Amino acid sequence: MKVTREKSEENRQTVIETAARMFRESGYDGVGVSPLMQAAGLTHGGFYKQFKSKDDLIAQATKAALDQTAARLAAIGDPSDATRLEAIIRRYLSEAHRDAPGQGCALAALGADAARHGPELRGVMEDAVKAHLHLLETSDPQAGNDGARGRAVAALATMVGALMLSRAVED
Repeated sequence: MKVTREKSEENRQTVIETAARMFRESGYDGVGVSPLMQAAGLTHGGFYKQFKSKDDLIAQATKAALDQTAARLAAIGDPSDATRLEAIIRRYLSEAHRDAPGQGCALAALGADAARHGPELRGVMEDAVKAHLHLLETSDPQAGNDGARGRAVAALATMVGALMLSRAVED
């Protein structure tokens, strides 16, 4: 049965979204192509019609996951509000975020895994880090002052590290 271009694109997006969730939950190596395609409601054979390789999907799914997080964080508060940075940090470090890795930040869920992958994925991660830093820096009540960039770097590193550690322990 022939699939329309629209349906093919819809299927591709379903695979990317499913992979973004599954990778954040289980890591890149914890998700095989067959179980992924089954979770997306598609056959294994369709995978290579949509993606060059698993690494290609990893990069696309990670970008989608990181874009989701960036959009959610950017929607928090009014950019001119002096308490915006605090609100972003509170939301990022919430129990709800900690308890839903499949819907959460891919920097915390996949950062260590990404370091062992190729330049395409590391480039995706680098772009996301820069975007997150920009958001934190411009949300800083002292934005534009000396040290705003350093405070943004410290905040992001602390947020990602705290989330990773909170998921790694029982209490």
